[in-house]
Amino acid sequence: MISYSQIEDAYPNNERRLPSLPSEHSEVQTRPMCAFLGPLEVRTGSRTHTVGGNRQRTLLAALLVSPGRPLAAEQLYAELWGENPPPTFENSLQAHVYRLRRTLQQLAGPDGRAPELLTRSSGYVLELGGEETDAAAFRRLVGQARACARHAPERAHRLLGEALALWRGAPFQDVARGPMLQSVALALEEEQLCAVEDKLWLEIQLADPVHSIGELKRMRTIHPWRERLTEMLMLALYRTGRQAEAVETYNSTRRRLASELGMEPSLRLRQRFQQILNQAPSLDAAVPA
Repeated sequence: MISYSQIEDAYPNNERRLPSLPSEHSEVQTRPMCAFLGPLEVRTGSRTHTVGGNRQRTLLAALLVSPGRPLAAEQLYAELWGENPPPTFENSLQAHVYRLRRTLQQLAGPDGRAPELLTRSSGYVLELGGEETDAAAFRRLVGQARACARHAPERAHRLLGEALALWRGAPFQDVARGPMLQSVALALEEEQLCAVEDKLWLEIQLADPVHSIGELKRMRTIHPWRERLTEMLMLALYRTGRQAEAVETYNSTRRRLASELGMEPSLRLRQRFQQILNQAPSLDAAVPA
């Protein structure tokens, strides 16, 4: 997660700059071979393929969670059939593996570049031949953005934009999720939301915060308990000369936390509120280059 201090260190004395135009060079070096941040897709060459059959999609999705690592047959039973596997579930799994392997081979076409489904003593493994999934690309780009936020916040902003552009919908959107896939999907959605927050945070620091207020209000309506969104909205309002709205944003959050959850705002949010009340110099609006 990108912190306020990272941006302050990058631009001391509140000398922030507008973000530069996106570079023509993309950090996403190649199109991910397999994608599940949205509908499940297999990409070979310039073509995009879907996989038919509910259980084939579930099997492929489960293997894509950790490509290159064997997945035990017992885990696949739970993903495919839950608590009610058929009497011949071992043979049924082998049949699904055979069909999926044949499907992937057919998708490879002349260039032969498609995921390879292998049988191991410990289970089954999907080899991508050095390629990555869209989820792996997303995490790589977010990691790069956070690593460079201190010294190159404009690049961090661009990297987060590229990472979020990989999302086409909910993870495993067209897949029947078992317990493992459901858990992975929830974790990915949390990571996506944190990346969105990081990008909005950078936009507030680097550009005119008025452009972020509408999106922050929308996000806060959807996720009312995420105090980071409230903090960013308070800061953006304050920097655009709307101190009274910033104060009311805090007060409305405090009232709702107290009435619905019996809680007080976090120490960080209370401190930000006091800074706004005191018009702390550290909250000064960004100065264009």
